[in-house]
Amino acid sequence: MTLVPFTKPYAEPERAAAAARHHQWLTEHAKPLRQPALLTVRPNSLTFERIEGRSVRPDDLPRVAALLGHAHGAAWASDLRSASLDTAHRFRDGTTFDDYLGPRKRALRRRHEQGYLPNKTALHAMLGLLETTAQGPCAFYKDSNLRNFIVTSKQDIVVVDTDDLSLAPMGYDLAKLIATLHLTYGPLTDRAVTNALLAYNAAALRHDARLGTTDRNQLDSSLALHAVLTAPYVGRNGYRYSLPLRFSHRGAS
Repeated sequence: MTLVPFTKPYAEPERAAAAARHHQWLTEHAKPLRQPALLTVRPNSLTFERIEGRSVRPDDLPRVAALLGHAHGAAWASDLRSASLDTAHRFRDGTTFDDYLGPRKRALRRRHEQGYLPNKTALHAMLGLLETTAQGPCAFYKDSNLRNFIVTSKQDIVVVDTDDLSLAPMGYDLAKLIATLHLTYGPLTDRAVTNALLAYNAAALRHDARLGTTDRNQLDSSLALHAVLTAPYVGRNGYRYSLPLRFSHRGAS
């Protein structure tokens, strides 16, 4: 049986064009990721091959972590080797996708205005933590929440939703996946998080000896940032649990 393609509408043509550009970049530079084929690009919609399956669950974490490690390693070797986390990166057509620091500084300030950071001291602590994470080789962030992976009946993993793409340090998008699994299913065990990081690093290391060095302190710092950045979504999209908000962090200075 042939599945009916999936069409995603966009209110603004710029958003549709950006998502199509992101899909093309990931296809070229993050080859380990399997994406649905992009069939049709229109000013206010994109039509994709339809993929049937389920979202990832906690028991899928080691395999998805390894997939992300392969994808980040491949992208670094292919296009991000010379990228800088504080400078927007250019696509082949000259357009850019966001740097790591700028958008997240703005987002943290919005969280403070929205009341998720109780005072300016907490805001400054999170901005300082953000700065400490901006180190090491560049990867990309494509919003690896658990709904953006589809596990098919054959146990293949397909990634969907290319609306967001920015630079990020290694491990940051893995932390987003871990955070959304926690938000949906409750806290993961320390062993599960450690094993996911080991799988991620082993996969990234296969692409270059300089990769695969993300440590648990770096991962925990990224998780602390995601706790603040995802706070407005608790109670929505299946997020039934909350991540603890921490305004200081071991190793941050």
